[in-house]
Amino acid sequence: MSSQTETDIVTESPPLFNYLKQEIPLEDLKDYASPRRIQSIDFVKGFAIIFIMLAHTAQGWLDSESKYLYGILFTLLDILGPSLFVFLSALSVIFSIKRKEGILPQKIIRNRIFTRGVVMIVIGMITNIFVLEGGEAKIAIWGWNIITFIGFSQIFSFYILKLKKTNRILIGLGVIIVSPMIRAILYEGKEAGNIILTIFHYFITSPTPHLTFLPYISYVFISTIFGEYIYEAMNKGTKDAYIGLFRIFLVWGILLAMIGIFVPFPNGLSFADWQPGWALQTADSMVGGLIEYPHLRLLTIANSQDFFVIPGVPLFLIRCTSANMFYNQGCALIIIAIFFYFIDIKEKSNNFTNMLIYYGKVSLSLFLIHFLFIPLFFSQFNILFFLLVGIAYLGFMGLLMYLWNEYGRGVGSPEWLMLQMGRIGQKSGEAVVKTTKKVYNKIRGEKVKKMEDFMKKLSKDEEK
Repeated sequence: MSSQTETDIVTESPPLFNYLKQEIPLEDLKDYASPRRIQSIDFVKGFAIIFIMLAHTAQGWLDSESKYLYGILFTLLDILGPSLFVFLSALSVIFSIKRKEGILPQKIIRNRIFTRGVVMIVIGMITNIFVLEGGEAKIAIWGWNIITFIGFSQIFSFYILKLKKTNRILIGLGVIIVSPMIRAILYEGKEAGNIILTIFHYFITSPTPHLTFLPYISYVFISTIFGEYIYEAMNKGTKDAYIGLFRIFLVWGILLAMIGIFVPFPNGLSFADWQPGWALQTADSMVGGLIEYPHLRLLTIANSQDFFVIPGVPLFLIRCTSANMFYNQGCALIIIAIFFYFIDIKEKSNNFTNMLIYYGKVSLSLFLIHFLFIPLFFSQFNILFFLLVGIAYLGFMGLLMYLWNEYGRGVGSPEWLMLQMGRIGQKSGEAVVKTTKKVYNKIRGEKVKKMEDFMKKLSKDEEK
């Protein structure tokens, strides 16, 4: 009896509050989805978050005479910012899943992924409470911004990984091709007053259509394939495996980028009008215009100068188009391949690469926190002064995160919050398992006791 009691005490879960008070290892705070042994992924993620912070601050801090440069550079370099960051985040989810397979039950892994994803979606909705769209303030709680999409991709990836690679690539490519047509149907249905299409449009495109469900869900299908290639090469750890991975990324990257630039795609719902990725577009030439494709506002910003007129934006540079999705994912793979070759294969390392690797590991916190400082300056800097202030600002953000993690143990940071929510999910899973075991043991004990009583009674009757 005493041994049974001791077993119950050992397997009993500690109170949740005490469990959450347990210190999280510092390395776990440096991006829970980091591949760790492949440094180039964190390097490229740090590279992307720096461009994101510079883009957002430039939009707010540049004066009216210099803002046209923001329009031009953001259009050309979008692949180095949000698109690359989202691709890497979707790709990296696989590491937080694969590392626990065979160690933790699937139920616990699922709970951790779900709780993190839901928290990120909630944070994304909070950041949508007040947004600036075309110079106007909006309240749009629901919307597909970076954080909302990454949170959703966390959950979606858990199920997508159950599909074969060939099925994922086919579905991903299919989503890219048909998404603009589906969105055109939903937009025109919404404009015509169709309530069902309006509801679908609201959830698929949203009031802030920057990273819409269609076609960006294709990122999750395609990136998990390359995430698995990385994971397999990482486990092998050989030079040949790394070189093979480099070739896969480079070849597929070039192929997808070329498709985005040169292959013709139907213009909206008009199958009689097919345009290549390099064809110039304006708000008037696309179904929905600025409402559906707010990225086209950059053309107006780029033309807010007296030096020249830009007639349009190439289709492959307009976010959420089929050409853009092929081009962006191709460029992402090329960028990853290049830095993977130098950092992981050639093992080039210096203070600059180490700094960007650190930025990549705390990229989620950097993304959310940098918004707090944008209201400090509005339309005050020319381009030269902005570059000086921007470099100092990036250094300040890195120092802030270093002090927060090293001396504050990262308590309260987004990464810390994600890990705590994941631990709650894990704890819930463990509690279910332990409760089930205890109930089973109790039932089994009662059956044994009844059997013993029956045997005793039977033996007494025989004696009589």
